[in-house]
Amino acid sequence: MRNFTIYLALLLCLYASKMLGQETFEKRAKNIASKIETITKEEKAALKIEVEAVNKQLENGTITFAEAENKKKTLAEARAINIESKVAKEQENLKDLVQEKVDGKIKEQDSTSKFIASVHGINGKHNYKDSIQSEKRTTSQFVFAMGLNNLVADKKIQDSDYRFLGSHFYELGVSYNTRIAKNNNLLHVKYGLSVMYNNLRPTDNRNFVVNGNQTNLMVNPVDLKDSRFRNVHLVAPVHLEFDFSGKKMKEDKPFFKTHQSFRLGVGGYAGINLKSKQIIKYDDNDLKATEKTRGDFNTTNFIYGLSSYIGYKETSLYLKYDLNPLFKDNAVKQNNISLGLRFDFN
Repeated sequence: MRNFTIYLALLLCLYASKMLGQETFEKRAKNIASKIETITKEEKAALKIEVEAVNKQLENGTITFAEAENKKKTLAEARAINIESKVAKEQENLKDLVQEKVDGKIKEQDSTSKFIASVHGINGKHNYKDSIQSEKRTTSQFVFAMGLNNLVADKKIQDSDYRFLGSHFYELGVSYNTRIAKNNNLLHVKYGLSVMYNNLRPTDNRNFVVNGNQTNLMVNPVDLKDSRFRNVHLVAPVHLEFDFSGKKMKEDKPFFKTHQSFRLGVGGYAGINLKSKQIIKYDDNDLKATEKTRGDFNTTNFIYGLSSYIGYKETSLYLKYDLNPLFKDNAVKQNNISLGLRFDFN
């Protein structure tokens, strides 16, 4: 009768898990990250085929070199728009996922496994000591960061050209954290995929104007209510993380967990610019007008930089600096710099 009760409890547990269980936060976040990566690869592969077709036309003499370059530029812009549109949908899924996490709507798989372990303990086949396991050597986190954004020129922050508190950055992504040593919890490699939003709000009623290969701030004759310049990047960050969570002993066995104490990460990132857009708002008589201009604005297409963070548990102070200039051919090189808070949710 006792064994029957145990097996019945197990069956009920498995049935409830099947009916009510949901994918864990980590698994769903990984799936979204995988979709974003797939979107980028597919669009880049499609663009490569299209560019090869244009090169073939150029070789056959059916189009001129200038026509070929214009076609390639148009194709690249179209693929970038596709990436932006598709990634935006996954970003909304990420936001919804975080909200579900905050609202406590996501059921963790641990509850089922712990219940089964406890039932086995009743039967005498396993005990608590046997059920102790360290956190997996590779774990995953959802990354969210936000803060202030600006440009650096001649080693000085251009806070007079851009509103200090009005210029922001945001980052959404998924990262993987791998413990380097089997029996030491100090060093980790952290890597993943993120979408970065860098916003600049010029001062003194100015906005960016393209003049050939130069992109400069110019005073707008219209009284602007808002002027904002946004760049969206898809990047792959890599950090060496020092995690001082240490190890704990349970029943004479070492137990490793991350994000339990102070953490320090140093590394960098590289990726591509998905979109550059300028938004200006003003009053047109009794109407409120908004103009959105999308283009390359002579911005650098390949993005790379340095980043670091220091904090406690999942919250860190986050600093990132683009080594590439924002505008590739400007006479004065301006590099993006961001400082804010970063959250790594297990």
